[in-house]
Amino acid sequence: ISMNFIPNDSPFAGQDGKYVTSRHLEDRLNHEIITDVALQVEPLTDAVGFRVSGRGELHLSILIEKMRRENYEFQVTRPQVIMREQDGKTIEPYEELTVDVDEQFQGVVIEKLGKLKGILLDLQLENRIAHLKFKVPTRGLLGYRSEFMTDTRGMGVMNYVFAEWGPYAGEIQHRQNGVMIAKETCTTVAYALFNLQERGKLFLGPGVPVYRGQIIGDHCRPADLVVNPAKGKKLTNMRASGSDEAVILTPFLDMSLEDCIAYINDDELMEVTPSAIRLRKRKGAKIRA
Repeated sequence: ISMNFIPNDSPFAGQDGKYVTSRHLEDRLNHEIITDVALQVEPLTDAVGFRVSGRGELHLSILIEKMRRENYEFQVTRPQVIMREQDGKTIEPYEELTVDVDEQFQGVVIEKLGKLKGILLDLQLENRIAHLKFKVPTRGLLGYRSEFMTDTRGMGVMNYVFAEWGPYAGEIQHRQNGVMIAKETCTTVAYALFNLQERGKLFLGPGVPVYRGQIIGDHCRPADLVVNPAKGKKLTNMRASGSDEAVILTPFLDMSLEDCIAYINDDELMEVTPSAIRLRKRKGAKIRA
């Protein structure tokens, strides 16, 4: 798979990292390919940045985490599976996926992998354990491991190896929900987040600086929602007749680096700094209605 590594151009650019320019990125990536023979780096032709190709999500996420700890600051795009052209037709890589789950979870696993264009090759039951074998496009497995662990309550085992190149399987819808996007640059307020948590899952808590266009949560509906996370409670000099409602926030969803890579869409970016990982919409990206 491949990802684009580009210099950070968000409103918070340059505040955390020590190495922030494209020259710094180029030097670091060229140094990495000396020791990592599975990594390929080439400059982008239509923008400033680099196309980095590796063996998989884990391979590239380890590189991103290493650079982050070395005080690099940059942005990455959603992973893309490398396609090929053969006899005028597009072909893509397929993986042979082996799954061992409790029999009560086999239904949800088969249903989920079916939506990801997976084909069930074999099913065996032994001692209430289901042994499943699938043929799945590599695109379908991007970010699936975390969903699999959630669906099986952490009791499932999955592994996959490259199977073959096959015909393009069509579009795969990874994320059904829209996102909540910050309306302006501000610091989040507990009162605003309290009212927003009914609309979906939040990715951050109160007192966190955010900027316009930053993704602060997962919307419960397919449309994107522009929100104001700094909206405070209206205060007056009159004493309230009733008691104030207690602001109780549910714990926010603290996503890891791998979760963020799997979450973003093609019109979104992941901003990586030594102290934070932020998700944002690309400049000029259309908001899903």
